[in-house]
Amino acid sequence: MTLLLTLFAAVIATFKWYTHAPEDLYRIRTLCFMFWGASIMWLVDAVFEYVQNGASYFTPAPTDMLNDAFLGLSVIALALVVWIIDLLVHDPRRVVKAALMKAQAEKAEAAPAPDASETA
Repeated sequence: MTLLLTLFAAVIATFKWYTHAPEDLYRIRTLCFMFWGASIMWLVDAVFEYVQNGASYFTPAPTDMLNDAFLGLSVIALALVVWIIDLLVHDPRRVVKAALMKAQAEKAEAAPAPDASETA
């Protein structure tokens, strides 16, 4: 289940990246790398688990499937959080920089100007 969820997320992210590939303004390629990396990791895990358990690998208990689903959703959520942090750090549209500059300008305007008698 974890493998399927990360594969679906990787395919969706890759499709979004490919449709906006020339500019990649929102750094979706980073998200693709994270999802494809997680998918490869879960694929290797599935292969080793199949080698260990044999055909019983394909008949998991419902609780195991639910745990795997929660783990897959957690992996997707963590990747999205890391991607948002990466997006805010690189700030491709300069939104964070503009907000910080605006706050700094407002702070400078709100500060009282020194009197002429204080500077002399």
